[in-house]
Amino acid sequence: MTLREVAIKNEKNKIFDAICSYEDISLEELIKNLSKGYVVIPHNKNSNLKRPYAVGKGLKTKINANIGSSKGLPSLENELKKLKIALENGAHAIMDLSTGGDINEIRKAIRENCDVPLGTVPIYQVAVESVEKKIDIINMSVDHMFETILQQAEEGIDFMTIHAGLTLESVKRLKNSKRIMGVVSRGGSLLLNWMTYNNKENPFYEHFDRLLDIAREHDVTLSLGDGLRPGCIEDASDAAQFHELIILGELTLRAWDKDVQVMIEGPGHMPMDQIPANMILQKKLCHGAPFYVLGPLVTDIAPGYDHITSAIGGAIAAANGADFLCYVTPAEHLKLPSEDDVKEGVIAARIAAHAADIVKGIPSAREKDKKMSEARHNLNWQEQVTLSIDPIKASLYHHESGKFEGETCTMCGEYCAIKHYKNAMQNQLN
Repeated sequence: MTLREVAIKNEKNKIFDAICSYEDISLEELIKNLSKGYVVIPHNKNSNLKRPYAVGKGLKTKINANIGSSKGLPSLENELKKLKIALENGAHAIMDLSTGGDINEIRKAIRENCDVPLGTVPIYQVAVESVEKKIDIINMSVDHMFETILQQAEEGIDFMTIHAGLTLESVKRLKNSKRIMGVVSRGGSLLLNWMTYNNKENPFYEHFDRLLDIAREHDVTLSLGDGLRPGCIEDASDAAQFHELIILGELTLRAWDKDVQVMIEGPGHMPMDQIPANMILQKKLCHGAPFYVLGPLVTDIAPGYDHITSAIGGAIAAANGADFLCYVTPAEHLKLPSEDDVKEGVIAARIAAHAADIVKGIPSAREKDKKMSEARHNLNWQEQVTLSIDPIKASLYHHESGKFEGETCTMCGEYCAIKHYKNAMQNQLN
């Protein structure tokens, strides 16, 4: 049985217990939301996660870190270092987007060293292997696509991005659009190229039941990809984007009918004022399935700082219903991320997720901020460091001031507001 089936039968499971020990939710509530499709637990039957996580209604906002090699930088060693950094800094899930080197070896090594849910985009492997065999991408075979999905499912991949909502009808709408960036989804563009050249329907849409059979057999969570997500703020909220979203909502119901877990991917780049409405619309059109967003990036003019533009959009998105944030690193739009970029991206996304959890009313989120406030009031520097999202950086900054426990920092020194407030209150008592 898939975990969705277990929930529908209202049976208990040790994975459910592990989830509840981390979340501010009861077992009964978790089972109810999982059975309705409002929550997913990406956990392949062939994987044995030490740290399983759930995504969706009533849960803490989760973050995903993308890693993976490129043709220019195909090092397995580098990707394993990035994996370690992402996990150490609090990523709840990892996606391997490798397109360079021995991608099968890289994926298997990442799986062996990843104790949280691991995701992939299988069409990448299909494209890479086709090119290696001197087969043009427009001639990729449908059987190769599904054989790759089966292979990765058997290897224990917990969730897969499948761009099944990009249809021939979508292509017509795209042609009539006034988009500046067109299609920026790598997986979406590969399929679009194949579809338009062969004048055939998207294989993942046409043969969706074949996909569901594999997903159900191995309990792979489908992350239905947004091949037409906006790649700049000018392209946000257009007809092509929403048409794909409608299709994804229809596919969600088909997946649930086969007890396959589903989450929906979303934008992209988007002005801040459009984000709340987009989150509401997604939940409506996709029947409350968990929403997984890349960003959204709220401006296009900050290369080198897009972890910040993403965190701004991610906080707004999650506060308005998004459940899962894909991190963006400072390297976005510029290069393959370094180890330092990965850390910066994870920390920025965690800040966005935590800020949203305060708005969502997650009890433990507000409690953490309260404890930090108390530590600051008491000038308890060690406690402030311990409570920090990035304790290493907080400790480094404080020690650079040359001050120690119980003393003020170099910002205010003897003019410290907290110190004078305490003196004032003591004077009142005397």
